Amino acid sequence: QLEAVVLENPSAGNYEELGDLYLEESQFARARECYDKAISPRTIHNDPIYRRGVAAIHLDDFAAAGTDLEYVTSRERKYDSYRALALLAHAYANTGRTAEAGNLFNEATEMSTASETYLNYATFLAAQNRNDEARQWAQRILAKKPTMPRYLQRRERPWFRKASALLKRLRAVG
Repeated sequence: QLEAVVLENPSAGNYEELGDLYLEESQFARARECYDKAISPRTIHNDPIYRRGVAAIHLDDFAAAGTDLEYVTSRERKYDSYRALALLAHAYANTGRTAEAGNLFNEATEMSTASETYLNYATFLAAQNRNDEARQWAQRILAKKPTMPRYLQRRERPWFRKASALLKRLRAVG
């Protein structure tokens, strides 16, 4: 239905709304296309730029994600409860900008307790052969589980699985 609305009225707001729907449904390429159409030189809101960066991360286009997330964090450092900063660190880590990634991860993990941030940081540390630190960050994710209500445990389940897999991989390395 929203696609029909966009065909009838291709406004930036309608494209942004359709992009949000595609992002929610994990259709990242389509979401990014919609955000491209929603963003113009007159765009004053961070949200479509941030969400385009999130879609780019999911598409493993870390350079494009970095550009969008740099823009957002330069305007609002704490955007989305420091998730934008943490995702920028993740993008930097995946484009070889390790010193900047480390600094941003340190800043983000001081303020955020998001499992996604912790896992990305642990993965970054493992890639730097800092396995003991990587284990500690992965274990922080799993340590949250016993104190969480069931509905949060279900929502966090993918992060618990990824943290367990990372710990298993780190044990195999030694």
